[in-house]
Amino acid sequence: MRAARFHAWGAAPVLDEVPRPTRADGEVLVTVEAAAVAHLDLTIAGGDFGMRPRLPYVGGVEGAGVVAEAAAGLEPGTQVMLRGGGLGMLRDGTWTEQVSVPAKAATPLARPLPPEVAATFFVPATTAYVALHDVARLQPGEEVVVVGAAGAVGAMVVQQALAAGATVIGVVGRSDQLDLVPDGVEAVDGSSDESVARLAESRTATLLVDTLGGQGLVGRSRWVRRGGRAVVIGYVTGTSVTIDLPSWLLDDVALLPVNMIRQERRAREVSDELVRRLAAGELGVAVQPYDLADAAAAVEDLRAGRVAGRAVVLP
Repeated sequence: MRAARFHAWGAAPVLDEVPRPTRADGEVLVTVEAAAVAHLDLTIAGGDFGMRPRLPYVGGVEGAGVVAEAAAGLEPGTQVMLRGGGLGMLRDGTWTEQVSVPAKAATPLARPLPPEVAATFFVPATTAYVALHDVARLQPGEEVVVVGAAGAVGAMVVQQALAAGATVIGVVGRSDQLDLVPDGVEAVDGSSDESVARLAESRTATLLVDTLGGQGLVGRSRWVRRGGRAVVIGYVTGTSVTIDLPSWLLDDVALLPVNMIRQERRAREVSDELVRRLAAGELGVAVQPYDLADAAAAVEDLRAGRVAGRAVVLP
């Protein structure tokens, strides 16, 4: 069977022919229907992460498929989300046609979803929920600025904020991304000095949800009125920020971190309701599909910021 494997740290994945797996005790054999290509996959493949599988290894920390053999109370044909259990981090992952996974890594879904959605929804949907409701304590009627609104997490934040009764401004990095912002939102080109100046001048929002991080974070927090808060989800544009304490105290905007590693249990608690909303069409995840043979292109596109939504490989 086919699998996309990394043979060296920092190298592109290669499509290989590998033996079909045999289900081990305490594991579930799953036929993979779709597998996400995530930023965590890129981090692990760089070789500097604290968890590293033995080379060569099959990439993919997330995926979805159907149970191939009855095990762990799961019947053949049951749709499962694949996540956890060291997949793609300590052992072979989901970029393959079939995989045997620890029982805890195969979660049956509350409602059937298209495979590409089942493989990719968990991180953006649960991160958005936790950021808005558990960390920010969003209330109906608030005005929210979402930075990175064209990305998978940002777009999900936008949708869930709207559903919670907020008014939303979606900021994107380039003018060609304006059409990617979900409906019902004021879309703003963050590369336009004029548009950014208007946000800084008005300061009508009570909440900023920032998926970018980097040195621009503090400046973006000044788009929020004093006494507001800025929820920080990601750091795709940089891992460091410098704060001038007197100015920050004067701005009076709280910086609130979203630590989804610590929130994994909470994410799983809310996932069934999010699956229901996805199945009902109340929420949506944009995906950019690739054939498994094109896993290297998916990795490169994700690294270069050319993916609209979430990248997914289809075996």
